[in-house]
Amino acid sequence: MVLSGADNLQRNEARINALNVFPVPDGDTGSNMNLTMTSGKRELLKNPNPAVGKVAEALSKGLLMGARGNSGVILSQLFRGFSKSIAAQEQIDAQQFAAALQHGVDMAYKAVVKPVEGTILTVAKDTAKHAVAFAKRNNDIVQLVREVHARSRESLERTPDLLPVLKQVGVVDSGGQGLVCIYEGFLGKLLEEAGGTDDRHIGAEAAVALQAPAAAPKLPAPPPARPAAFRHASAQSKIETDHIEFLYDMEFFINRKQSGRTGLRFDEALFKGMLGRDGDSILVIVDDEIIKVHVHTRKPGDVLNYALPYGELTEIHILNMREQHRDLLHEEESAAIAGSPLPVTAEVLPETAVVEEAALGLAVSEVLTGAPADAISAEQAHEQAPFGLVAVAMGEGIRSIFLDNNVDVVLSGGQTMNPSTEDFVKAIESLSAEHIYLLPNNSNIILAAQQAAELSERSVTVIGTKNIPQGLAAVLAFREEESAEYNAQAMSEAVLQVRSGQVTNAVRNTSIDGISIQEGDYIGILEKTIVTASPSLLETCKELIGRMLEDGGELVTVLSGEQAKASETAELTAWAKESFPDAEFEVHEGGQPLYPYLIAVE
Repeated sequence: MVLSGADNLQRNEARINALNVFPVPDGDTGSNMNLTMTSGKRELLKNPNPAVGKVAEALSKGLLMGARGNSGVILSQLFRGFSKSIAAQEQIDAQQFAAALQHGVDMAYKAVVKPVEGTILTVAKDTAKHAVAFAKRNNDIVQLVREVHARSRESLERTPDLLPVLKQVGVVDSGGQGLVCIYEGFLGKLLEEAGGTDDRHIGAEAAVALQAPAAAPKLPAPPPARPAAFRHASAQSKIETDHIEFLYDMEFFINRKQSGRTGLRFDEALFKGMLGRDGDSILVIVDDEIIKVHVHTRKPGDVLNYALPYGELTEIHILNMREQHRDLLHEEESAAIAGSPLPVTAEVLPETAVVEEAALGLAVSEVLTGAPADAISAEQAHEQAPFGLVAVAMGEGIRSIFLDNNVDVVLSGGQTMNPSTEDFVKAIESLSAEHIYLLPNNSNIILAAQQAAELSERSVTVIGTKNIPQGLAAVLAFREEESAEYNAQAMSEAVLQVRSGQVTNAVRNTSIDGISIQEGDYIGILEKTIVTASPSLLETCKELIGRMLEDGGELVTVLSGEQAKASETAELTAWAKESFPDAEFEVHEGGQPLYPYLIAVE
């Protein structure tokens, strides 16, 4: 059933993308939901289980780590709540299914700071409310899912009445449409399986539909890896290799299901304290039967011995960071000679760092006594930088600007290719810093960043930057000598002082706020509002800049994209300086796709 829902979502990805309110070429709700659901589907297939509660748990875990964009994060929260509601069940009936839908809605609403009606949240809420009421009268699971699908479609059709911009453009909510497609896939599989079966319950096989027909679409391969971050050579050159005290970077999983000491309770605080006796950069994520561990240590054997009493250790990775640093410095020297930047991936560990468990030959440690955990020493704390910054951007020029202004890791993404929750988690793990700031630089990425901050054991603050100009304003306000609280406030205030504009092409004919837009026109967007449209790129830029400077402005920053021509940029700059002599203009090559120009006014 889940696989059918995921496959139906995948088949409708382009259709959902086309429902984007603005006629811009990066409507990606369908892509984000599909990538999120694909991650859940992949995790589910890796962990088959006869209990429907365990099936839901595996799906939830995959969705959580693969969540992309607001729609993907909300989808992951819907299924996370669903999973928790039925965690202990072998099978579920209609009432339990309906109650799980409601629990998912409750969790999704809690995850969103300011829920907006007329979106996927509304569709999920209306559907769950109807399902709970229907299940009290009829315990037939097939009939219930039929009602779920029907009510979700009805709710979707009402979304334009709740969100005026949808009605103005003449579309329904894209996230809601994605959820309807998932429910539609659920129903299709149940109807296929209904012949000769008990329609009152859903077991694991029906939920997963592992025995899918031969014609069912195959699970798509994961998207090709892309560079996740770039770091300056100068930042690495300030570190002496011998000063890396906790030189072994370790990552592994503890499989609680295969525990050698049944009944041994996992004390998270105690375990972290033991790791902290001779290590730092400690991350422990507890997910019921699986525990993920990351630590930098001097004694990897001791770490593994601490973990062994709690279960079998799997996917053990150990990296010698001194060796990695020496290699990195050598690469930097070579890159400097060649005059090119050095890419450094934000992945925590390379595949070559895998160590087979059998080759370690380590004995199980003594049973943990429950003694008080030692505090992290001043020496350990001294090794960490006070702050780390992670930003999201596309375009080599924009990436370089961020790196030149204190940003440590730049994740590739933005209006398209939204980074997942897991991308943010890995970026956080890659930094040795006491406090980390995340700059999403896109309103559709903020929830994924917030979810990563919640999952991480580190001290993380998400600055709610909604576009590149806001992100640049935030990093320019950052002061390394100030406190974490001061910087959070200063960066947030700086975001409010910048006006943001962007120019792109329309992908369809439409009319918004009295502006007639033809496919292929250049449209100028001020914050979230389309203020101008024209077949001429220069005329659109001029009108947009004029609107942005109506209330004054001292500094105008223009970031040229891949599609921008040098001659057009020069002509635009000359016009702007002549038309607005009191403002200072800066032009940088941003290299961003889809948007010929990004403009900031301060």
